[in-house]
Amino acid sequence: MANILIVDDDATMREALAEVVGDLGHTARMAADGALALELLEREHINAVFLDLRMPGMDGLEVLRRLRERGHAPAVTVLTAHATASNTIEAMRLGAFDHLTKPIGRNDLAQVLQRMLAGVVESRKRIVEPPSESLIGSSEAMRSVQKTIGVLADSDANVLITGETGTGKEVVARAIHEHGHRKRGPFVAVNCAAIPMDLLESELFGHARGAFTGASADREGAFRQAEGGSLFLDEIGDMDLAMQGKILRALQERVVTPVGGKPTAVDVRVIAATHRDLIRAVADGTFREDLFYRLHVIPIHLPPLSERIADIVPLAEYFLTCAKAGKRLSTEAAAYLIRYRWPGNVRELKNAMDRVAVMVRGEYIDAADFSFLKTSPSTHAAASFDWPEEDLPSAIARLEEMLIRRALRSSGNNRADAARRLNVNRQLLYAKLRRYGIASGEEE
Repeated sequence: MANILIVDDDATMREALAEVVGDLGHTARMAADGALALELLEREHINAVFLDLRMPGMDGLEVLRRLRERGHAPAVTVLTAHATASNTIEAMRLGAFDHLTKPIGRNDLAQVLQRMLAGVVESRKRIVEPPSESLIGSSEAMRSVQKTIGVLADSDANVLITGETGTGKEVVARAIHEHGHRKRGPFVAVNCAAIPMDLLESELFGHARGAFTGASADREGAFRQAEGGSLFLDEIGDMDLAMQGKILRALQERVVTPVGGKPTAVDVRVIAATHRDLIRAVADGTFREDLFYRLHVIPIHLPPLSERIADIVPLAEYFLTCAKAGKRLSTEAAAYLIRYRWPGNVRELKNAMDRVAVMVRGEYIDAADFSFLKTSPSTHAAASFDWPEEDLPSAIARLEEMLIRRALRSSGNNRADAARRLNVNRQLLYAKLRRYGIASGEEE
């Protein structure tokens, strides 16, 4: 049972709303104007507010402003018989949970009240700092990538990262740089597909003043900018054959020649990436075989997100934390994300989480909040996903450990609360913690 404040100068409307609130099992408190509402909010604990927009004296928007200044406000839904674009936008900007037009049906009122009581408005969000790690993932595929990075990080061997668009190839490249001996040097990223071919040579190797029309000053180029550090050549598979030959020479001789300038030695580690099948491109004659083998010293392949199911929820929660929105996924939302196919991979997941972080008013994000995704997850049964090659007990254990760690994160490592979230008794949870080697005070 919750305390619901109804603020409206129309006595008939107040009584009608109070009757519905009472029928739903809650206690209705009433105020005829904004000033009385603020006084009542000072004296009593109120869980949610239905606030009329147009009232004599202090209107609903002014009440919202004052509540926002106070902080720790209950969820507020604004009601009005005269909705306009300006008052709707302003109400939402000031932190309203929702903005409804009168008359309001009983079912609509019940639904919005349920949603208000399930979450909190922006002023009550708890801000959590994102973890320092950016290479998030506990799937077998990502564990393999993490191990490979650990082995190669301190070498200067060239690395070729392959995978579909949006799988996180630049994140992996940055992790290689940050964990290696070149981490004190610069990390320079160049998207070869985004730069016109007639400008790419200057972008990579630089140019001398006067080398061509418009070259009014010397330019270093990406190779020299990355001196002592790492150069990330993204989408190298889109590069034409002539430029491939120049890249090959730079890699072989560790020397670059600016356009119109003199050869210069460089000390740089090259990490390349592509979403294309370079082996097929070599066979087709669109990619140089010698350059392929020069880049392909240490290959890293990133599978699509749909083949890394164990990474989906941890990544989603990481992106929410980075957004500093104080929001959490409901169990139903997490299940929805796992079932969705993610054709845009990690990039699509990040965009989805950034969107709900802004658009969802409550603390908890539900499955319905992801209705904007391209396809229904119901069209992709769990069997369509490529689980790691392991037996059923191992797969169940992997999922169980992930859920336990997630519950501990959400509860601030409170084991009693984590057990409640998981719907298991504490003794069973303690046994599972010992089984998976999860310390009781472990930072998750």
